Amino acid sequence: MGKVTGFLEYDRQEQKYQLAGERVRHFREFTLPLDDNDLKKQAGRCMDCGIPFCHGPTGCPVHNQIPDWNDLVWQSDWEAAARNLHSTNNFPEFTGRICPAPCEEACTLNLENQPVTIKTIEQAIADKAWEMGWIKPEIVEVSTGKRVAIIGSGPAGLAAAQQLARAGHEVHVYEREAKPGGLLRYGIPDFKMEKYHIDRRVKQMEAEGVVFHCGVNVGVDKNFASLHNEYDAVLFAGGAEDPRDPGLPGQDLAGVHFAMPYLTQSNKRVGQEDIAGEPILAAGKHVVVIGGGDTASDCVGTAFRQGALSVTQLDIRPKPPEREDKLTVWPYWPTKMRTSSSQAEGAEREFQAATLGIEGKKGRVVGVQCARVDEKRQPIPGSEFTLKADLVFLAIGFAGSVKTGLLEESGVALDRRGNVVANDQDYRTSSDKIFVAGDMRRGQSLVVWAIREGRQAARAIDEHLMGTSALPR
Repeated sequence: MGKVTGFLEYDRQEQKYQLAGERVRHFREFTLPLDDNDLKKQAGRCMDCGIPFCHGPTGCPVHNQIPDWNDLVWQSDWEAAARNLHSTNNFPEFTGRICPAPCEEACTLNLENQPVTIKTIEQAIADKAWEMGWIKPEIVEVSTGKRVAIIGSGPAGLAAAQQLARAGHEVHVYEREAKPGGLLRYGIPDFKMEKYHIDRRVKQMEAEGVVFHCGVNVGVDKNFASLHNEYDAVLFAGGAEDPRDPGLPGQDLAGVHFAMPYLTQSNKRVGQEDIAGEPILAAGKHVVVIGGGDTASDCVGTAFRQGALSVTQLDIRPKPPEREDKLTVWPYWPTKMRTSSSQAEGAEREFQAATLGIEGKKGRVVGVQCARVDEKRQPIPGSEFTLKADLVFLAIGFAGSVKTGLLEESGVALDRRGNVVANDQDYRTSSDKIFVAGDMRRGQSLVVWAIREGRQAARAIDEHLMGTSALPR
C-alpha cells in the first residue's frame, strides 16, 4: 500500500494524450507522462484493502506485486520498485504500454470508479529503470550444457528465452521475420509502443547468451525434424495468427484485407523494412473496419495516420453500458463502454451491425452491406444499410495457429479450437521434448498472459532438463 489516507486525499490522475489533430500526423507514442511527484501521489492512493485483488488471478496474470511497488514508489525508492516489478515480469515497459490493465478493473477503489493508475505507474517504474541504468544483463557463470530451441520471438518466446538463459541453458530463438518481437513488433503499431523498447531488450538478452536466428521459418525454410534432433528441448511460442474467416460474399474483391497483413505492412514501413506484395494504404480512402476488438482499433489508428478520409468500425455486439454493475461483476473484467485513443481520433462506430456482404464494381470494393441484429445476432429484416468503402479490413479475431509447416511436421496434438494441446502445469505437448506456451497453446490472448506462460514454460523446461528448477512460476 502507499499512504494510509492517500485514496482520500488524492484524486485519480491519468496520463494525458497529445491532441488528436497532432498525434495522427506521426506514428510515435503520444502519451504525456506524469512527473515523479504526481506519480508518487498516485502510488500513495493504493489502500490497505486486505485482499489485493489487483495481483490475484482476477487482476494480473503475471502476479505483479502491485501494492508492494506502489508503496516503494510512495517512498521514492524507485530502484527497489524496479527490482520488485522485474521479479514477476520480464518486460514491464511492454505491459505498461499495451496491457488493457485488468488489474485496475480489479482494484478495490474501482468500486467507486477511481482505481489506482496501476498501468501508468508500472510504465513509469520500467522507464525510470532504463533511464537510470538499473537494467543490465544478468549473465550466469555456470552453463548447464543443455540446448533449448524456441520457435517464435513474441512475448512468450522472449520471456521463456530470458528465463532459460538465466538458468544457464544455451538458448536459440528462431523467428520467421527479419527482426525479433513477433506481433509485438509487427502487429502492434508504433503509436502504442515504439520498437526501440524491443530492441534494447533483445540486446540485453543477447548479452545474456540468447542467440537469435531471424528470417528462419521453421517447417518451411528449416526442416523441423533436423531442428528437433539438435536440441534437448523445443518450445513452440509462435502465436495464434490464423485469421478467422467470415466467408463474406465479395470478400475476394480488391481492397478487402485481413487486419494483420495491413498492420504488419504498416509497421514494416515505419521500421523501414522491405515490404512484399502490393502496398495497402488508406490515404484518401473511406475505410470500414469489421470487428470490435484491439486489432480493429489498431487498424483505425493506422488508417487515420495514413490519411484516411473516414473510418467506420462495425461491431456486432450491442452498445455496452457506460458503467458496469459493480456488485455483480467486480473484481472481474467488465463489459462496459470503452473508447480507445484510436477511436477517439474520429472513428464512426456502428453497434449491433452485422456485415452481410461486400459490394464491388470492376473488381474493387465500393461498399459494405450491413444490417442491424437482434439479441441473437440475427439480421433484422428491413434494417439493411450500406456504407461507402474503398478499403475494408476484417478484424474479427483468430482461429488458432497456422497449421501448415511447423505444426504439421511436428505432429503435435491439437484441440478442437486448433490450439496445441498442453496443460498450464508442465506445458508439455503430445510429442517428446516439445513444449508450448502463449497464444499457440491458449488461443488469442493478451501480452501479459503470453509473458506468464513463457515464464512458466521456462520453469517446466528447466525441471525437465535438470530435475529441479529455481526459476519462479
